[in-house]
Amino acid sequence: MLSVERLVKRRGSREILTDITFRAAPGRVTGLLGPNGAGKSSTLRILLGLDRADAGTALVNGQPYRHLRRPLRTVGSMLDGSGAHRSRTARNHLSWVARSNGIPKRRVAEVLDQVGLGGAGRTRVGRFSLGMGQRLGLATALLGEPEALVLDEPVNGLDPEGIRWIRGLLRGHASSGGTVLLSSHLMSEVAEVADDLVVIAGGRVVANGPIREVTVGYPSLEDAFFALTAPEPTAGGR
Repeated sequence: MLSVERLVKRRGSREILTDITFRAAPGRVTGLLGPNGAGKSSTLRILLGLDRADAGTALVNGQPYRHLRRPLRTVGSMLDGSGAHRSRTARNHLSWVARSNGIPKRRVAEVLDQVGLGGAGRTRVGRFSLGMGQRLGLATALLGEPEALVLDEPVNGLDPEGIRWIRGLLRGHASSGGTVLLSSHLMSEVAEVADDLVVIAGGRVVANGPIREVTVGYPSLEDAFFALTAPEPTAGGR
């Protein structure tokens, strides 16, 4: 279970997150949607212990991320691509990540095969295409066989076959009882895999619930999104 309760974050005098509250439950894929600058990345960074909130909580199985003894065994994440140094090989990158979390070495070969990089383990990351880098990021997230996955724009750079593959991966993880929190600006992809939606605009949650409830009364998820995130008219405006 991933739970965010009344989260507040300020940058200087500006409040960029206001009372953000939602949950991502086991057995379900939760889509986190919002326009650029809405607060999605800031929320995920706080959840994963990369930034601190000014108020509220963001918990993984009831604990702050920083309190997890072996975090990759509980939650696997991908923010900003693979996170690997360009001079390292894919295998070397995964090996040191595995050692840092007490993960068996055998998992390195297993996840490389799982994400379709079995033949590229000795290739330096600097030679990877964008799509290969995304796959390596997913391999890192899957390394500890975690209960929860937190992924930011995971289909970015993937070809159509890769996109179909990741849909199956996310649905399979949820079907086996895992938790998936998926942040994306590609509404068509979220619509394909999500059970629940959290829509953020202007640093606030404007919709939260099962996808069929959030989109009721709208022809499509895209129509619902634009209606929910449209700026409020200013006083005296037309």
